[in-house]
Amino acid sequence: MSGQTSMMLGPFGFEALGFGYEGVGRRVQTPWADIQVVQSLNQQQWTGPTSDEVTIKGVLFPVEFGGQGSLDGIIAAASAGVPLMLVSGDDVEGIIHGTFTVQSVDEDRSYHTLFGGARRNAYSISLKRYSGGLGGGSIGAAVSSLINLLG
Repeated sequence: MSGQTSMMLGPFGFEALGFGYEGVGRRVQTPWADIQVVQSLNQQQWTGPTSDEVTIKGVLFPVEFGGQGSLDGIIAAASAGVPLMLVSGDDVEGIIHGTFTVQSVDEDRSYHTLFGGARRNAYSISLKRYSGGLGGGSIGAAVSSLINLLG
């Protein structure tokens, strides 16, 4: 890592230079069901939260500042089905947002070098809160999968 880390997705740190981000969006869905009542407005019943989604958008300049390896690592974790912890803040105060699954990663690579490498890569990472178990595996299996991705 080359700078101060402002957010982490699993072992992948977002920094000012290198693997940085421009913005973070969040969408929380907490629907209410309409229940019909005679001669009155429909009553509403809260059915509980259904999803918590986060979108991280940024632009990499891999030739000048690096960062492509971290994005590739997130894609590898997504392909392996490994949920990742999302944490933001600094060394004084951190916020644990919970465990998320990577739903999608969009890349827009442009301004290629003579060797085909992108000088600019605009990306978007879509996450969804993970509230289940480890999908038939154990926490040791998830950690082992993550170590295999990084090693």
